[in-house]
Amino acid sequence: MSTPAADDAIVPIARNARARHDYEILETWEAGIVLLGTEVKSLRDKRAQITDAYAVVKDGELWLLNAHIAPYTHGNVWNHDPTRTRKLLLQKKEIKRLIGAIERKGLTLVALDLYFKQGRAKVKIGLARGKKLHDKRADARERDDLREIQRAMKVR
Repeated sequence: MSTPAADDAIVPIARNARARHDYEILETWEAGIVLLGTEVKSLRDKRAQITDAYAVVKDGELWLLNAHIAPYTHGNVWNHDPTRTRKLLLQKKEIKRLIGAIERKGLTLVALDLYFKQGRAKVKIGLARGKKLHDKRADARERDDLREIQRAMKVR
């Protein structure tokens, strides 16, 4: 018998490390993904990559593009296309809110994390604004300053 805490466990599959470097993340959402059987099996083997993945709104539905889920090794003829477009599942009011933010402010939806939650595949998408080069430099400077402060505190 499993404990309630074990049922809520999040099992990470893939993370988009470049997203937080290239974009300023304003807001995040957790969305379900419509997958094929061989895709789920491949995800359980942690064979996915979402570095270039982003979401678009088409006909009032949210779609995930450029997410690469490797073909399942034992999939035979029923294997999936690794970079196919996958539908994301969100509440209708959340999708409408995203449409407004994307159209008005010129923002983009970036895939941040891919994981299993209670046995279901989820993707965390972020509403993001692209960073300019000087913003990236300022972030790097802040990180370096923080590291120096922590070193100084450790010495004391």
